[in-house]
Amino acid sequence: MRLRHFTKRYETAAQVAAAARHHAWLTEHARPLRLPALTVVGPTSLTYEWIDGRPAWPEDLLTLAELLGDAHGVAWTTDLRSASLNTPHRFRDGIVFGDYIGPRQTALRRRLEQGYLPDRVALHAMLTLLEKTAEGPTAFYKDSNPRNFIITEVGDVYTVDTDDLTLAPMAYDLAKLITTLAMTNGPLPAPAIDSALHAYNEAAERHAPRLGTTDRERLDDFLALHAVLNAPYAGRNGYRDSWTARPCTRGSA
Repeated sequence: MRLRHFTKRYETAAQVAAAARHHAWLTEHARPLRLPALTVVGPTSLTYEWIDGRPAWPEDLLTLAELLGDAHGVAWTTDLRSASLNTPHRFRDGIVFGDYIGPRQTALRRRLEQGYLPDRVALHAMLTLLEKTAEGPTAFYKDSNPRNFIITEVGDVYTVDTDDLTLAPMAYDLAKLITTLAMTNGPLPAPAIDSALHAYNEAAERHAPRLGTTDRERLDDFLALHAVLNAPYAGRNGYRDSWTARPCTRGSA
């Protein structure tokens, strides 16, 4: 049987090096995540093994929440315990993880320029919310949208598109998954979101009790940030719906 591969191309050698480094870091420090093997590193491309499967669906949320909690717990215990959310994370060969605050401050200001925030008062509110959430143990953010997971016919889960990593609080990436699942498939029931958060916390706290303390109010803060940060993608890339408020309060459909 001939093995199939997927080649991803980049504009610069620096982007290739960063993407390969991120893949290696996740392989070492986020072992619960299963990544396609990186087989060839070219001057402007990376080649991976091809994985047959489908993107994540809402019914996968519980499984993926547990997977993310486990992966974030492992990463914290093996490398991120001393990392600060406000300082880029350094590898031996340079800075490759962006910090949590800086890139998102820039993105929120851009959302005002693009018209996704009504005025500077709204921008100030979002920047204040961002600052409020910049506390607690440090995890990594890898953009957990439905298309960045491949689920095989036998139920194995592969994580793909890991080029860009930043630091983030625990459960921030779970909120990205919840937001983008809803943007892709429509609103998610509040009990499903509560169950996903519980599964995430249980998986994370197996590595250290303090890692499993994200409550629903804090998750809603993350969801509010993601609603604004992801607003430009509504109607694109498979996102058929927008999510512009706190849509998943308790008791909602």
